[in-house]
Amino acid sequence: MSAVRPVTVSWGQPKAAHMRVCLPVLLLMLAACSAGRSAPEGPPNVVIMFTDDLGYADIGAFGHLDYPTPHLDRMAAEGVRFTNFYVSQPVCSASRASLLTGNYANRIGIHNALGPGNTHGIDDAEVTLGELFQSKGYATAIYGKWHLGHHPPFLPLRHGFDDYYGLPYSNDMWPFHPESPHAWGDLPTIDGDSIVGYNTDQTRLTTDVTDRSTAFIRAQAEAGRPFFVYVAHPMPHVPLFVSAERAGQSGSGLFGDVIHEIDWSMGRIMDVLEKTGQADNTLILFTSDNGPWLSYGDHAGSAGPLREGKGTSFEGGVRVPFLAWWPGVLPAGSEVSTPAMTIDILPTLAGLIEAELPPHPIDGKDIWPLFTGESQTSPHEAYFFWYRINELQAVRSGPWKLYFPHRYRTMDGQEPGSAGIPGKYTHQTIGLELFDLSRDIGESANVADDYPEVVNRLTELADSIRLQLGDALTDVEGAATREPGRIAVDR
Repeated sequence: MSAVRPVTVSWGQPKAAHMRVCLPVLLLMLAACSAGRSAPEGPPNVVIMFTDDLGYADIGAFGHLDYPTPHLDRMAAEGVRFTNFYVSQPVCSASRASLLTGNYANRIGIHNALGPGNTHGIDDAEVTLGELFQSKGYATAIYGKWHLGHHPPFLPLRHGFDDYYGLPYSNDMWPFHPESPHAWGDLPTIDGDSIVGYNTDQTRLTTDVTDRSTAFIRAQAEAGRPFFVYVAHPMPHVPLFVSAERAGQSGSGLFGDVIHEIDWSMGRIMDVLEKTGQADNTLILFTSDNGPWLSYGDHAGSAGPLREGKGTSFEGGVRVPFLAWWPGVLPAGSEVSTPAMTIDILPTLAGLIEAELPPHPIDGKDIWPLFTGESQTSPHEAYFFWYRINELQAVRSGPWKLYFPHRYRTMDGQEPGSAGIPGKYTHQTIGLELFDLSRDIGESANVADDYPEVVNRLTELADSIRLQLGDALTDVEGAATREPGRIAVDR
């Protein structure tokens, strides 16, 4: 097993005092003991908290010091922090499709962010995390944002979940959107498979999602049944809302309050696990669907030292915070710098609960040895980053990230938004450019001319995946993609 390293901020700055208090010699001694303990008997419970538009540097464990996130910081201090963790696409639906199916989203025909006008969604043939856990007798639930199709054939109860409460798509797809107030209809709230209201008071969203999640955990613990809970908070996607009980508590404005409330939510979940005796047999994963929506200025998060944000394949768009917590099983206070991605979660959890993988091809690999510290080697030769209807924009292999020529949006030189009103993006073009992320986390120095052999190797890797999944930028049609589900539309 690799040596356990204390948590430090990824770009070399000291952490806040409240984090340093959690990481003295005593914690390292605890880590050394806990890392060697075997997993409890019986199948582990799993909780995944998946936030919306949370930036890489938006919580204390990844460098944010302006507002407290003590429960997420506790996860980092007592668990594992991945510093090179990725989503496959920097946008809502595609990102969630990859997490739930173990596939690059373009393999299964889910692109961009689905909305009220879309007539497609996740196909019945795809195997979700919910179905994976159901195959092993787990109780399953999702509370929060779904975003893989809002028509009945695509909703969670049809795709492996016993219970659902939340929004079918993003919380800004409603009549009050500041950019296009007439573009959306009323935003439905769904309980099970029924619409129970429209334009729900969003100040209650984080609280309601948390209450449903903790009630589900408590019920399954009392029944003695293993459980999987997907806590898909709609925040901090704009518009931002926080409950009256926690408004003003962060001391850092509305955005800080929203993150502080997400942290409160994690604290509630950890608390109910401990009170029901489930903490020692539960794995919690925490991450985000993409980076911050930078055009919203003071209502957007931070990617820290990373370039750009949501809607781009630069590090600020696709690299996200990732924490894993399982007391007594995962080495406390450890850090994983090996690249990993959401596509790897399904095969990893399948191995953990001894479930069969889907019969069709998937793109992810089992990375459990990275969690435990048994290995620091990725099972992938490369990861690929897609955006905007099957455009292969970048590939990462080891420390190298190669970009292919494409147009991207940026707030560089633009006035940021304020108070929920976005600023205006401009667009720039990147050519064939190579970056060494081990030395240049901000992707500021193109070294393609210095390493032509690396450019050639990564280009060959890209060509191989293009044959499978296609690429709109080079007009290649993939031979191994699958169609999404579709509903008939009356004309």
